[in-house]
Amino acid sequence: MSPEERKLHLDSFDHVWQTIHDKHWETKPGGLDWDAVRAELRPKAEQAATPDEIRDVIREMLRRLKQSHFHLIAVEVMGALSVPYAGDGEPPFEAQIINSEALVTRVEPGTPVKLGWKIASINGVDFAQRIQAVDAAYAHSTERGLRLHQMLRARLSGQPGATLAIDFINELNRKVALKVPIAAPKGKLASFGNLPPTVVRIESSRIEVNIESVRFNLFLDPVRLMQTFTEAVRDCLTCEGFIVDVRGNPGGIGIMATGIASWFVDQPNQRLGSMYTRDSTLNFVVNPRPQAFLGPLAVLIDEASASTSEIFAGGLQDLHRARIFGTRSAAAALPSVIERLPNGDGFQYAVANYISEGGRTLEGNGVQPDETVQMTRETLLAGRDAVVDAAVRWIRSSGVKRSSGK
Repeated sequence: MSPEERKLHLDSFDHVWQTIHDKHWETKPGGLDWDAVRAELRPKAEQAATPDEIRDVIREMLRRLKQSHFHLIAVEVMGALSVPYAGDGEPPFEAQIINSEALVTRVEPGTPVKLGWKIASINGVDFAQRIQAVDAAYAHSTERGLRLHQMLRARLSGQPGATLAIDFINELNRKVALKVPIAAPKGKLASFGNLPPTVVRIESSRIEVNIESVRFNLFLDPVRLMQTFTEAVRDCLTCEGFIVDVRGNPGGIGIMATGIASWFVDQPNQRLGSMYTRDSTLNFVVNPRPQAFLGPLAVLIDEASASTSEIFAGGLQDLHRARIFGTRSAAAALPSVIERLPNGDGFQYAVANYISEGGRTLEGNGVQPDETVQMTRETLLAGRDAVVDAAVRWIRSSGVKRSSGK
């Protein structure tokens, strides 16, 4: 290292230490004497011979917290993760990372792409290599699925009217090269606080005549989202069951979890849990609506369900009000920030702690489904969503006999 490089890496050590000192929800982060940690490890960073040795010292400092959501992300991996969204437009299909493959999971009518097709490259970028880069950064983290989801969404974004050159692997394992048009987003732009405007997609549909399903990608746009639930629940008070699909939903406004949960409880002053910062406590209190749906409720989650999605699913699970289907959630229930360090590396840190009503720490553990089930390429190629199928089977087996609702 040159003297200039060494300074950048030591400044990065100092920034990480100072950030945790100032912003961690505990005055003694992880129960540690944080000044003593610096006094011990700063000299080791000074004596390091290479940038990677300094990174190892920073990672050792973070490991001592014994808390998730604190990561040092090497600069080359930040390049793979920090893919800017090219626009608000989207292709006429959706995709998801399943078993380290980018698979098409939903398609619009008339689209030449089919369910279960694998994405090999986008605009010449080999996608397997991008997945490997994220795997390297999050090999031991439950956030892997969330980061992969975010990267894939960014790669598939664009300005309406543009095209993406995508190489697919079809059902015969043959390459299909297509110029995929980018269309205007199916949702609506919404903003909150200092967040940039984001497309919020909300879908309400009836499954097999008598089961209502609401699917949405963010806990944002509260007026439109709450109106959707108002109409869906009121139209389905006597339905056989209800499904709330928050797969791929990274969260949003935390308190919206209680507003949605209130459509499915009948006892006042129940809680989904509590979130703690250094200065305050937020209790997620749920009070029932005058007309609530009290039949079988299924919540669908996956590795990209994070933050408010986890509070919603885990809280209803603790209240024994919903059965959870899918795969373990992202275990990223805490509000966190990713910053660039002076040396170009990324630093992710949490600023609050969350405890579920059942006393569980979802951060680092996630919400464990009551029934673990995952989409596969085989089921997708057969035109089925295995997670929805499992939820429908449970609702049908619950023995609740109801009318069609409408």
